Amino acid sequence: MQKEKNQSETLNEDPKITNNKELSLLESLVPVIILMCLLAYNIFMEEGEWFGGYSNQYILLIGGILSSLVGFRNKVSLRTMVAEVWGNWKSVFVPIMILFLVGALAGTWLVSGIIPAMVYYGLQVLSPEIFLPASVIIAAIISIATGSSWTTSATVGIALVGIGSALGIPTGMIAGAVISGAYFGDKMSPLSDTTNLAPAMAGTDLFTHIKYMAYTTVPTIIVTLIVFSILSTSIDTTGSADISSLLATIDSTFYTSPWLFLVPAAVIAMILLKTKPLIALGTGVVLAAVFALIFQEEVLQSLSGSKFKSILTALWTSVEIKTDNEKLTELFSAGGILGMLWTILLIVCAMVFGGIMDAIGALAKITKSLLSVATSVLGLFGSTVLSCFGLNAIASDQYLAIVIPGKMFKKAYEDKGLAPENLSRTLEDSGTVTSVLIPWNTCGAYQSGVLGVGVGEYFVYAMFNYLSPITTLLFAAFSIKIRRLVRK
Repeated sequence: MQKEKNQSETLNEDPKITNNKELSLLESLVPVIILMCLLAYNIFMEEGEWFGGYSNQYILLIGGILSSLVGFRNKVSLRTMVAEVWGNWKSVFVPIMILFLVGALAGTWLVSGIIPAMVYYGLQVLSPEIFLPASVIIAAIISIATGSSWTTSATVGIALVGIGSALGIPTGMIAGAVISGAYFGDKMSPLSDTTNLAPAMAGTDLFTHIKYMAYTTVPTIIVTLIVFSILSTSIDTTGSADISSLLATIDSTFYTSPWLFLVPAAVIAMILLKTKPLIALGTGVVLAAVFALIFQEEVLQSLSGSKFKSILTALWTSVEIKTDNEKLTELFSAGGILGMLWTILLIVCAMVFGGIMDAIGALAKITKSLLSVATSVLGLFGSTVLSCFGLNAIASDQYLAIVIPGKMFKKAYEDKGLAPENLSRTLEDSGTVTSVLIPWNTCGAYQSGVLGVGVGEYFVYAMFNYLSPITTLLFAAFSIKIRRLVRK
C-alpha cells in the first residue's frame, strides 16, 4: 500500500509484540504525553519553527530518548531497543528510496515539460465545477489499479495539484480530494499490501474482507463525492477568463505535446504489470531526462549554459522555471532529490520513537489497556479504532497500526462471537486510512512531501479518511452488517 514493500515480504513479516510485565500503563503513556505536548507547542505556539526547520524531527528524537529512559528503568537493554529501531529502519528502506526517486521524478518531469503538459491539457478538460469530484474518481481508479496510494499521489496526484492550483482552487482541497480517492482505491484493491495484511491478521480471506469492507467503504466514498461536488460549485476560482492567459504562458515557455504523456503512461503501465516501484519510477526519471533533451532545449538552456548540467540540477536540487505569470512560476518549481530530505529525516526519527516504544513494551501495554475496557460490541469496535489511530500517532507506522491491534483483538472478537471480517474491516477503516492524517507518520510525511501540501492544509478535506472510522462505528452502534460467527 503506502509503503511500496513487496507484498509477500510484508505478509511474511510477523512483527513481535513486546510484552513487559514490569512496565505500568502510566510509564507507557509518559513518553507519548510529553511527545504530544511538545509537538502541539511547536505547531500552535512556535508555528513549526521551535528548533528551526527540523523541529518535528528533534521532538521525535526527544520522545525516543524519554522512551529509552523508561525502558532502562524497567530493565530493557540498550541492545534490545537498538535492534528494534534497526528493524524499523530496514522496514522503511524501500519507501525512502521511493521518496528519493519521487524527488528526482518531480524535477525531471518539470524540465521535460511533462508536468506543464499535464497542466496545459488538464486546464482544458477539468473545469472548476467538476474538478474536485473528478480528482477523487481519477485517484480512486489509479489506486485500485496499482494498489498504492503512494504511487497514485506521485503520478496523477502531482498533476492534479498543479492543474487545480492553476484554476485557483485551494491546494488543501485538491490534496484532500486526491488522498480521499487514493485511499479508497488502496483499501479496495486486492493488489494493496494492507488489504492483504488486515485479513491475514484477523484470520479471514482476502475477497471476503474486500466484499465485507464495501459495506462501509462505498457509503463513505459516496458522501465524500457529494461533499466535494458541493465544494466545487461554491469555491471562488480564477474562472475561465484567466485560463486562456495561463495556456498562452505555458505554450510560450514549454514545448507541449501529447507525446510527452508517453513517459507517465510507461510508468503506470510498468506498475500495472507489477514491476517493482523502484524500477518503474527510476525508468520514469531516465525517460523524462531523455525527453527533456529532445523537446525542451530552450528551457534547459535558460537554466544554465549546459543542457546536461540543467538536468542534473533538476534531478538533485531545486529548480524554478521563470514565466511571466507569478502563479505558474510558483507552480513550475521542484526540489529534486534533496527536496525530500526533510520528509525522509522525519520518517527516520519517527521510526526511532516507534521502535523504542515497541521494544520497551509500551505499545502492547497501551493496546491491552484499551482492550480491557471493551465490554460491549460497540466498545470493542471503538477500542479497535482508538488503538489503530493511537498506534498511527505513537508508532508512526501504518503496518504496526494494523498488526498489533490485529493480534491483540483477534481473540476478543472471537469471544464476542464476531466473524473475523469484522476485525479486518475495522483495521482498514481506522488503521489504513488515518495514517495520512498524522504529520509525523510515514504516510502523512510522504503525502505531504510529494503533493507539496501540509497535513494541516489537507486534514479537513481528507474527508474519506476521517469519515471511514466514523462509519464503521455507526455500523457497530446500530448493528448494521455485523457478521456473527457460525458455530459448528
